[in-house]
Amino acid sequence: MADTQALRIVHCFRSPIGGIFRHVRDLAELHSAAGHQVGILCDSSTGGAHEDRLFEQIMPFLSLGVTRFPIGRSVGPKDLAALVESYKLIKELQPDVLHGHGAKGGVIARLIGSLLRVRRYRVARLYSPHGGSLHFKRGTLSGQAVFMAERILERMTESISFVCDYERQTYEAKIGKPHCQATRVYNGISERDFGHIPVTAEGADFAYIGMLRDLKGPDVFINAFAEAERLVGRPLSGLIIGDGPDLDRYRRMVEQKGLVRRIAFRPAMPIAEAFALSDIVVVPSRAEAMPYIVLEALAAEKIIIASRVGGIPEILGQDSEALIEAGRADLFGAAMAKALTDADWARRTMPSPDDFRSRFSAVVMARDIEDLYRVQLARI
Repeated sequence: MADTQALRIVHCFRSPIGGIFRHVRDLAELHSAAGHQVGILCDSSTGGAHEDRLFEQIMPFLSLGVTRFPIGRSVGPKDLAALVESYKLIKELQPDVLHGHGAKGGVIARLIGSLLRVRRYRVARLYSPHGGSLHFKRGTLSGQAVFMAERILERMTESISFVCDYERQTYEAKIGKPHCQATRVYNGISERDFGHIPVTAEGADFAYIGMLRDLKGPDVFINAFAEAERLVGRPLSGLIIGDGPDLDRYRRMVEQKGLVRRIAFRPAMPIAEAFALSDIVVVPSRAEAMPYIVLEALAAEKIIIASRVGGIPEILGQDSEALIEAGRADLFGAAMAKALTDADWARRTMPSPDDFRSRFSAVVMARDIEDLYRVQLARI
């Protein structure tokens, strides 16, 4: 395929929430600007008004459209119906590239792509785990089943694109060295995301921004906030911004700890609006791949305090004081107190703006992914 030929690219993923959706939006915008035709296939049962607005924003870049129908989070009998529906829709789109993101998206893209290949249709099948199945543990039956499925699906894959070195290392440790081609392309953010976002009068000392589920650690944030207050010796203010299945439980937790007047909840909102509400963003995840919230916060010149998980050390630097052992609310609280009271703490702990910008650019990410698509298509 000549390098000037436009590609038809379809991204498959389950939930249009969080990092995967951000990753796909950036690729869609930049690849569309480069002359390619892009489409999305994802779940219709997740997301809310915020995600609807995001879809509206990227529609001009999706010449192949957006197709949404129910795709369950857990494996179940309804998956077969989802695969049949996916096959019909993808066949009509006639893609050159099927790029699956996350566990469910990876299954859809590779199985459907393989069915099309049986019919002598020329399509490249790519997969980006984004954590996904890698969160399972090797010693469990569910983990063994998932890892076995990943191993089988490798044989239906032209290339796996990992978003960080940690993700690749985890894949090799739990599943094995990929039998297909594999590479690492860092997540990147667009030029419009760079630049300081000042805090408004409604701002708080600390903010948690993200999905409201235990994997992401809102409970750790609440406990750490209480510890930071104890260390600082005065009332502080915090925000929990986002939506998710455990919202009511976290509200009860805040009530039980007597923090209702000092920790407020806000629904998911555009990230720039969220960053205008605090200069210190806490990311207490128990597991991650390469979280966009860290990249976006650093681009907005915010102070980050995050778990030492996934690819976060590749962003902040392995020795950064801002990296905290996952789940340790006491250590998070100590770091939060120091970030608030030590004027020099941010300079010591945050990466150089110039170095950060050169490594985590969406332009570089989109270029490398397009090169990957073309290389794999040329091999078919």
